[in-house]
Amino acid sequence: MQRDKSLIDPEQDRMLKPETIGVSLLLGEPEKAIRILSIPMIIAMVIYSTYNIVNAIWVAGLGSDALAAIGFITPLFLVIVGLGNGLGAGTASAIARKIGAKDHEGANNTAVHAILITIGISIIVTIPLVLYATQIASLFGAGDTAELAGEYGRIIFAATILLLLTNVLSAILRSEGDTKRTMYIMTASAIMNIILDPLLIYTAGMGISGAAWGMVISQVFVIIVLMYWFFIKKNTFVTLSKKSFNYKKSTIQDILGVGIPASFEFFLMSLLAIIINGLLVVVAGTDAVAVYAAGWRVVIFAVIPLAAIGTSVVSVAAAAFGGRKYEKIPIILNYSVKIGLIIAIALSIITWVFSLQIASIFTYSAESAHLAPSIAAFLATMCFFYPFVPPGMMSCSIFQGLGKGITSLTLNLFRNLVFIAVFAYVFGIVMGYGEHGIWWGIVAGDILGGTLGYLWVRVYLSRLLKYQ
Repeated sequence: MQRDKSLIDPEQDRMLKPETIGVSLLLGEPEKAIRILSIPMIIAMVIYSTYNIVNAIWVAGLGSDALAAIGFITPLFLVIVGLGNGLGAGTASAIARKIGAKDHEGANNTAVHAILITIGISIIVTIPLVLYATQIASLFGAGDTAELAGEYGRIIFAATILLLLTNVLSAILRSEGDTKRTMYIMTASAIMNIILDPLLIYTAGMGISGAAWGMVISQVFVIIVLMYWFFIKKNTFVTLSKKSFNYKKSTIQDILGVGIPASFEFFLMSLLAIIINGLLVVVAGTDAVAVYAAGWRVVIFAVIPLAAIGTSVVSVAAAAFGGRKYEKIPIILNYSVKIGLIIAIALSIITWVFSLQIASIFTYSAESAHLAPSIAAFLATMCFFYPFVPPGMMSCSIFQGLGKGITSLTLNLFRNLVFIAVFAYVFGIVMGYGEHGIWWGIVAGDILGGTLGYLWVRVYLSRLLKYQ
């Protein structure tokens, strides 16, 4: 009698598939799992974020209008990034919980559901964003830079399906403890972008469109590699095939229960960026938006290691929860926050010491040189932002891993709109501190948001352990 595959122990299955050693890691010691899974993600995301900064540097050479145009399109792009990361978080959480429960077939079925959901959402989202990119940028206050913003945005948004599928397929790898291959493709994509940007922007004379096309070409490459691993080489723990698909409404709910709230978290970030841009235009004009666009890329770069740890926390916490190993979850929280704080404080010191030098990277051309002092001042202020990111970020990652997407969304709603947006408005407009007041409002909101998230998850976990 053939044994039901859903009852096969993952450790035994791993013996047949050496490539899935990540599953054993995922189900083992949580501190070790976070360390080993996070390192490749940190490397990959730092390299990929380096591309984002390099992209801004090359675009800055076109002048402050081009840099501001990207700043105005960024909120729109964050919607796409949010969808991809949200679907990725939902996919990783749902699959890792199946793996933790030793349900291999359920993990396969969940992965196929995730791919089909992603394709459907891509079709719905792409058309309006491509058609109305310029008009939406105008609504965001782009003014004379609206045409440039639309030119850049239309190309980026046409590649929506590439961006979303890349995130979801990478999330499937992460859910089975395979972060090395995610590192490989992200690194290769970033290197391609770094090489293509100057060639397309300047050598080929494509201007701001060249920056967009560089990203699209690299995404095509990534998709090809991912498809090769899943459909040709077939050496992943999770299998994507028609045979694995068995429509289940509960599986869709499992994915979207985390994926939709996580996507809205990025929408909140997008909305916050729109609000901040609007406030900056009121108090200091479009140059202030250019400063924020350049400086915020550095901030994103600085928090990338923390985000990488957070992605690992989702998978490790989900596997522990799926296996009903609830006692592991506080360990996961405490350890991730501890190493996150160490990294954040170190980055704060580095940013403070080298703020002028970092600002000069974005202001090498005559057209953007006047922005250097303001970018340096922005970076010096944001140093106080970093240390309060880990408690809030890791708390949200824990909730996502446990399938509590709405709770994570609620915490981000408080952080972005109740705390950051309100304090930025009060400090910048009401109290009249202008551009600098808006920056300090961002810091104050982050402090309150991070504190609230950490306290919330501690209370939840104490109740979970008490009533298990």
